[in-house]
Amino acid sequence: MGRDRNDPQTIEANLSRRGLIVGNYCHDVLSRDGVVMGETLGGAVSFISAVLDGVSVSYNLVSKVGPDFAYTTSCSPIVIPTSRTTLFHAHFDSEVEGDGHQDRILKRGAACDPIRPSDLPETRFDFGMAVGVGGEISPETLERMLDSCNVVFVDIQTLIREFDGVDGTVRLVGLNETRFFRLLPRIGFLKASAEEALFMDVEEVRKWCCVVVTHGKDGCTVYWKDGELEIAPFVTNQVDPTGAGDSFLGGFVAGLVHGLAVPDAALVGNLFGSLTVGQIGLPKFDSRLLQRVKDEVQRRKMQCISCNERQDDELRFTKPAGHAQFHASLDAAKLTPACVVPECPWDLPSSPPRQIQTVEGKRPSTSPFSVLDD
Repeated sequence: MGRDRNDPQTIEANLSRRGLIVGNYCHDVLSRDGVVMGETLGGAVSFISAVLDGVSVSYNLVSKVGPDFAYTTSCSPIVIPTSRTTLFHAHFDSEVEGDGHQDRILKRGAACDPIRPSDLPETRFDFGMAVGVGGEISPETLERMLDSCNVVFVDIQTLIREFDGVDGTVRLVGLNETRFFRLLPRIGFLKASAEEALFMDVEEVRKWCCVVVTHGKDGCTVYWKDGELEIAPFVTNQVDPTGAGDSFLGGFVAGLVHGLAVPDAALVGNLFGSLTVGQIGLPKFDSRLLQRVKDEVQRRKMQCISCNERQDDELRFTKPAGHAQFHASLDAAKLTPACVVPECPWDLPSSPPRQIQTVEGKRPSTSPFSVLDD
């Protein structure tokens, strides 16, 4: 009888540096208390690719944008001449005390074409990441990924987001109400924020795949069929929560790709999530910090190999010896003196703070991204 593809030993054997990331790049407009404060490259793929590039994990990326796309990225997207780049407005309210995204109202102002099964490469990958943010991944496209990737990581926002037909406000629906629900037994890992986790039955889903729930400043929880555990966070000064979960997922996958056990990989995810919330928009990771992290990950991998001969299910999911010390070493790496971060997207010289227009998707002609204007 063959081994379950979601068995921890199978996951470890299948993971390598050959990955496929699927999801559209976006343009994000960030505002606080009714005033636009910044405009930046967005989309889960942008945050995830920043992490994977930083820790030397190679991948193919399938993403669609319109001819209005105004950014330079490490992987070129597919340009759809007749479409606009997916656009999101993230509205933050300073008077609402929220954790993570609870103080945010998210609206989709434009949506690029969906990613179809035929858009994916005709090859096999060791791991895949389905990380759509604007409804661009269909069940058929995810199923194609499941067919062509040994292990697939899915962000639940890919599955449960719906969009108001009038103003594009994002709302969440129950996972069991979606057409994706039948595919859960084939998914390796499902990542959700604490807010998103309310839209699924964790006790049911954990029977089919590993569930990772992020809790912002409180770290994350890993659930699998036979157990669960809490993974400690890293202290940080939160400036902008946008993309924290995406960076977490990128770090988590990178840790697994580099041979770490699930709890140690989750620590790497927590680290990158904490680094992301300390910056506005897409984060800039200092090269010296990234090298320290890679060194610590390699050291941790070799330590675990020398200490453990068995790699059974429980060993891969429970905290290995030295887990707390690994947390401390990553925490120390985080304190590596950094170079000056490049220009911040807030308060752009050519785009001063201004009142939000009443019609979503409309942007003042003074914007440096005027190509997005209708």
